[in-house]
Amino acid sequence: MTETTDIPALMKDIGERARAAAAELAYAPAETKKAALEAAAEEVLRRRDEIKEANAKDQEFATEKGISPAMMDRLKLDDDRIQSIVDGLRAIAGQDDPVGAVMTEWDMPSGLNIRRVRTPLGVVGVIYESRPNVTADAGALCLKSGNAVILRGGSESLNSSTLLTECLKTGLEKAGLPSDAIQLVPTRDRAAVSEMLKATDHIDVIVPRGGKGLVGLVQREARVPVFAHLEGIVHIYVDKDADPKKAMEVVLNAKTRRTGICGAAECLLVDEAVKDSLGREIVSALAQAGVRVHASDAFRDVEGAEAATEEDWGREYLDMDIAATTVDGVDGAIAHIRRYSSNHTDGIITENQATAERFFERIDSAILVHNASTQFADGGEFGMGAEIGIATGKMHARGPVGAEQLTSFKYLVTGDGTIRS
Repeated sequence: MTETTDIPALMKDIGERARAAAAELAYAPAETKKAALEAAAEEVLRRRDEIKEANAKDQEFATEKGISPAMMDRLKLDDDRIQSIVDGLRAIAGQDDPVGAVMTEWDMPSGLNIRRVRTPLGVVGVIYESRPNVTADAGALCLKSGNAVILRGGSESLNSSTLLTECLKTGLEKAGLPSDAIQLVPTRDRAAVSEMLKATDHIDVIVPRGGKGLVGLVQREARVPVFAHLEGIVHIYVDKDADPKKAMEVVLNAKTRRTGICGAAECLLVDEAVKDSLGREIVSALAQAGVRVHASDAFRDVEGAEAATEEDWGREYLDMDIAATTVDGVDGAIAHIRRYSSNHTDGIITENQATAERFFERIDSAILVHNASTQFADGGEFGMGAEIGIATGKMHARGPVGAEQLTSFKYLVTGDGTIRS
């Protein structure tokens, strides 16, 4: 960790080196980038014990800082999670290279041939909290898409993220690519974030990945374009035509598998028609699983439930909590979600295809799920290898942001001495 107090100078140096690396990486051969990612994966495996030791220091720091159990879970790296990082790096390495891919092509009566092809964005700045695996995901995806990246992770994950960045840099060096293509901001000083947000000469796009406070700060203060990754106020609606077994298993998984991820269910909506049967069974099962159910009057008397307040609707708990209420059929669910959703991920459980299609048609979240856990809201589960975040805006990228979403495009126009009349 750097001890410098001249944060503007530090960030200017990082930005200039990133810009120079981006210019070289933009035309790096696909096989070279693949080799860099494969070498990085091997380095993570080789240094996994060091990474776990660094992560233990991060957990100690986080404990002293008093972060929540859910945030501690996001921070933790064990053998399985390190293997997941390795698997993600290899999966990204094996994907088709998006850079230079022809998106569409056509001929004009004038004799021109026009191609729209994918091109890197340039330098991507990623600001994130807690999860050190984002270091590997973001670094790998930016490398694959020909972008340099400046990573500013959470203060509690600095030791883990530093080692993971070193592994990525080793991969770059072994492949003959500039190591400055992936840089981690080496300080916990929050002034570095402010410098990134106004670095229009050095950063082409900012990707914030974290809670409402972080994303709100970035959106308010950034002079650089932003891929918004808003909080995951995730709803799951149990319809009157839901299969009881599927509903029970899906809701419990959506809430309890990992509570600290953005795809975790935060609000259960139950069709009035099944509130006294399936609805109560699911609420009871959640309570028995240790979930604090913030319930409306319909479920308030279920053992383990407590009264919900207005603040519980539209709240991202990222913990063993869920809000629960009834709605008047699918249209009631749609109305509730439109009011409280963050447009991240919302799900429906029903065997009625027409009802599912109505839900899909009328909810405008980035990800909609039918008869499956909302915890699948993840770039890795979408076949992207990993994700840099889940964009909830509507410009450029939306949903899981993988390598392809980290490209823009340019037009290649070819003639044969063609002139305009």
